[in-house]
Amino acid sequence: MSPGSAPGPGSDSPEDGAAGQGPDASDDEQGHRPRKKQRSFWKELPILVGIALVLALLIKTFLVQAFSIPSDSMQNTLQQGDRVLVDKLTPWFGSEPERGEVVVFHDPDNWLAGEPTPDANPVQRVLSWIGLMPSAEEKDLIKRVVGVAGDTIECKNTGPLKVNGKALNEQSYVYEGNTPCSVDDQGGQFKVKVPKGKIWVMGDHRQNSLDSRYHQSDKNKGMVPVDNVVGRAIVVAWPPTRWATLPVPDTFDQDLSAAAPGALGLAGAVPLVLWRRRRLLTDGNPRVSGGGTAG
Repeated sequence: MSPGSAPGPGSDSPEDGAAGQGPDASDDEQGHRPRKKQRSFWKELPILVGIALVLALLIKTFLVQAFSIPSDSMQNTLQQGDRVLVDKLTPWFGSEPERGEVVVFHDPDNWLAGEPTPDANPVQRVLSWIGLMPSAEEKDLIKRVVGVAGDTIECKNTGPLKVNGKALNEQSYVYEGNTPCSVDDQGGQFKVKVPKGKIWVMGDHRQNSLDSRYHQSDKNKGMVPVDNVVGRAIVVAWPPTRWATLPVPDTFDQDLSAAAPGALGLAGAVPLVLWRRRRLLTDGNPRVSGGGTAG
């Protein structure tokens, strides 16, 4: 090729660069790009731990939380030292405690005054903070809901316990040997009406439970504000030999609703009105005689 001639179609021009330095120069000999170096496990571990902690905190705050049973007041349903899981999700959707449920609630008005607070080591504090262990510092109690807003709860002599005048058969959950009602003058004999926004709670170990009955002189008159309820205990999770669900007893399946006074009055008045109307129609109609017209 002469010095002044143009390069041919197959020749290497200066713009093409050196041989082997085209667009895919960074590829290896097989035409594949080199893989990125994988991050080491030890560098990823803090991220994984952080994600796990965030998830644990979200679960504790919005879903379930573990609580430890501190006393014998709920025997034999719950034993001291049992760990229960509490449903914290349904209250976020406006659900309120119902009769028969076992609930955990914050101390309404110094119910736990004088009770010792167990010391927790640093590991226990961290685990309780993220919800993997019950908190040793929170002043919480656990009892069974007996009455809700509008209910009249009554205990006379040894029982039975009555809700809106209807007796409860509590044999399946009241501690063996206990009577449904306690015969004493400190609160065991009572008749109360539950106001709006409150619940009435009692322990299953009736003769060993300082529940609503024995706090009627506090600011809530023994009631527990619904806002103090943490959630419903749904399962005994520990120890494994004690694993069990905590369903609502069958005795609460009956119709325990309080009948409105107006409805009762109306129900009683209807038969009387119908009887009176029938009598007036029978006695007040003139008898029609045959022949002629009135003059």
